[in-house]
Amino acid sequence: MSATKLVNGLADTARLAARTLHAATGAERSAALNAIADAVLARSSEILAANEEDMVRARAAKINDSLLDRLLLTPARIEGIAKSAREVSNLPDPLGITLRHSTLPNGIDLQQITVPFGVIGMVYEARPNVTIDAAAILLMSGNAALLRGSSSAASSNQILVTVIRDALKTTKISPEVVQLVPSGDRDTVTALLNARGKVDLVIPRGSASLIRAVVDESRVPTIETGAGVCHVYVDEFADLSKAVPIIINSKTQRPSVCNAAETLLIHESLAKDFAPIALKALHDAGVVLHGDARTLALAGSIPITLANEENFCTEYGTLEMNVAIVDSVDDASAHIAKYGTKHTEAILTENKANAQRFIALSDCAAVMVNTSTRFTDGGQMGFGAEIGISNQKLHARGPMGLEAMTTTTWIVTGDGQIRS
Repeated sequence: MSATKLVNGLADTARLAARTLHAATGAERSAALNAIADAVLARSSEILAANEEDMVRARAAKINDSLLDRLLLTPARIEGIAKSAREVSNLPDPLGITLRHSTLPNGIDLQQITVPFGVIGMVYEARPNVTIDAAAILLMSGNAALLRGSSSAASSNQILVTVIRDALKTTKISPEVVQLVPSGDRDTVTALLNARGKVDLVIPRGSASLIRAVVDESRVPTIETGAGVCHVYVDEFADLSKAVPIIINSKTQRPSVCNAAETLLIHESLAKDFAPIALKALHDAGVVLHGDARTLALAGSIPITLANEENFCTEYGTLEMNVAIVDSVDDASAHIAKYGTKHTEAILTENKANAQRFIALSDCAAVMVNTSTRFTDGGQMGFGAEIGISNQKLHARGPMGLEAMTTTTWIVTGDGQIRS
């Protein structure tokens, strides 16, 4: 069977099954998510065994540490996945919400209400947690899911989708609303991206190269997510007692993810005293450092190499970071505008005017003031989980939860009116 015929068939099956989602109440969709969470915990040993198969193959293929970290499931991470599904289940129902309501002069009643997109395709790399997060958000928002993970996570994704579908068999919602697109053939991605009319929306989640390939190749509407060259700017009015913990957390708490900081910017008035402190703290935390010429002059015995254009443009995803000295808020913002990816930018300052100017000059999905870049996250922001972090501007921006997975319908109710 051709990849196109296969993917189109999966999409048709999912769309038909989605009628059971549309007929379900918010309480029934919520109960389905709790059933999935229960099943994930009950079958954790199967999930861990399948994940170990993926890890063995990944290690043999000498996949880098960043991707290995994203691929790995542990008992704690499985508990976190189940917890996220429960948190999504407890959120308000995003469907059927009236956004606008008015009565026209001719007596017609006009309402705009929230509805699902329909069938949503996910294309993602070695992050099996996305399988559960995506399914939970899409099901709760009334959407059928076509999940196309990477071949490196094939065993993990297969068992997770099996667990989801088995759990749905105990509910009023058809298990066919969740479909796993085979990952062994690159042609299935191409088929998914060309399934216009069969698939309503495609969301990529992964590396910058994956996201760019999906956005460039897709004939189906897409939401661009995630590439994160994020910055932390230490302003001249920063409280330095807060600065080092925030910098270390932004870089090292989980360096493989898109909201980890890749560049530290330090105001020149602080550089002589603070730069050596920050560099030592980062070095002691195992971070490989690259700096501009002014930073190198202050590094002393701390190992650091001269940063080039490529360094400042790179999303490392590892314990590696750039450091540069800047002369003002505007200078920091200009650096970010040149090298950033419109994801997350942070300023550390006690000066409200400087904070507001930084916010005004930051064209990005999220701005952090005196806190870690790691808080750009659906779970941390109270969404339970996220389908991804959008750094585009149309429809959705920032961490995308339930509301971002809905569109609208206009309900026009009359009493015999005709247009003249």
